[in-house]
Amino acid sequence: MDQVHVVRHKVLIEGRTQRAVARELGLSRTTVGKYVDQAVPVRKAEAGPRPRPVWDKVGGRVQVLLTESAQWTGGKQRLTATRLHGLVVAEGHHVGVTVIRAAMAEWKRQRREVFVPLTYRPGDLAEVDFFEVLVDVDGTRRKAWLFLMRLMYSGRDFAWIYERQDQISFLDGHVRAFAHFDGVVARVAYDNLRAAVVRILVGGARTLTPRFSALASHYLLEACFCRPGEGHDKGGVEGRGQAVRHQALVPIPSGPTLVGINAALLAQMDARLATTRDAAGQTIGARFAEEQRVFRRVPPPFASEATTLATVTPRALVRLEGAVYSVWTRWAGLDLVVRVGPSTVTIVGRDGTRVHHPRLRFGQRSIDYRHYLSELARKPQAVRQVLPDLLRDLGAPFPAIWDQLHAAHGPRDAARLFAKVLGQLDTHGADVVVPALTAALGAGTPLLLALTPAPTRDCLALDAVPALLRDIEVPSGCAADYDGWLVEVGA
Repeated sequence: MDQVHVVRHKVLIEGRTQRAVARELGLSRTTVGKYVDQAVPVRKAEAGPRPRPVWDKVGGRVQVLLTESAQWTGGKQRLTATRLHGLVVAEGHHVGVTVIRAAMAEWKRQRREVFVPLTYRPGDLAEVDFFEVLVDVDGTRRKAWLFLMRLMYSGRDFAWIYERQDQISFLDGHVRAFAHFDGVVARVAYDNLRAAVVRILVGGARTLTPRFSALASHYLLEACFCRPGEGHDKGGVEGRGQAVRHQALVPIPSGPTLVGINAALLAQMDARLATTRDAAGQTIGARFAEEQRVFRRVPPPFASEATTLATVTPRALVRLEGAVYSVWTRWAGLDLVVRVGPSTVTIVGRDGTRVHHPRLRFGQRSIDYRHYLSELARKPQAVRQVLPDLLRDLGAPFPAIWDQLHAAHGPRDAARLFAKVLGQLDTHGADVVVPALTAALGAGTPLLLALTPAPTRDCLALDAVPALLRDIEVPSGCAADYDGWLVEVGA
């Protein structure tokens, strides 16, 4: 078009002849005349498709190879245009690689998926996924898993970090999310994750895990699952998960506990309610208010804990998922119910008593030596063996008591006396023993004497005494009487 403009300007504006312009620009006079007569050249229509003799010979074979390639390729071992050209040439065909590349590009274009622009209605759909993240808990960097639920109409998110990507965390994330939103959406979209799906059936049908099926029935939500290997079926939460990792989790979040890290993360998510959501200027908070009006009411929380049975070992320990937890010694040898939550383990005794532990990783131990008081009261040498952990579990004032006994009697006898203190603690409980020991430490009185119960007098009721003896008074003795008796004996 630039050349057309130059030719027309020289002839029509400058007044030069077509012959002179053609000679100057190296064009034919016919071309110059055409440019002068037509500001926009008109392309001559083809009478028919151009002949392609080479493609007519090899086109059928190329299509067959492309169709059959799914049987002898897979994963990252894919068929390239260069390799396809090599296969065709090896069969004796003479064709250029450019022809094969064009044919392969057209073959892919015809089979490329076309995406439908979707619209969302208030309260209709949420999407859920897990994302691997890093956190610094109490100074230790570890891998964790981010549970993310995204409301597709308003764009509001719920995020919570778990130490495990298991079914318990998956279910607990739903419970927390619906409680935080104060409502339940109609449908939730998922990957075909093992926490929810047992088997993929024909079409969109799925065989669900019993626990996830129970959660769906509890909240009356419709579970929708993506096609296998098609992550873009729930691209909203996929893209948002990447944004949360880049925006809210950089720098890597740190804190003394994962609970504190989650509280800060959730506050960041809720701070986005004032963020503009659409071209009309509506904020996420305004659109979420529309969703809340159509949410279903949240029922009582679903019990996301897993329940199992475990046998208590002779050491009063329960082994679960490779970790070890202590229980009361009187439970040794029993089969007990264990409730496993996302971050806690609760062991239930047959009398209804519960022992709580933090949920640990494989190979870790959680032992509370208060569970072993009855045995330690009889084994002073065991007291010395576990003393640091025992004092940690007992807390104040027992470290001060040990220090006093150790200073006065030495380690061996101190362990024996401390075992007696533990026996009193096991028999009478902390509500009785701790105040008595605290008072004795403050007053400087003997510790064991403070734990000795005061003698009680057993008095007979008056009607139990014979009538003839009721009026007889027997004076109580005193130390002075004994002095007088000794003087009389000496005389």
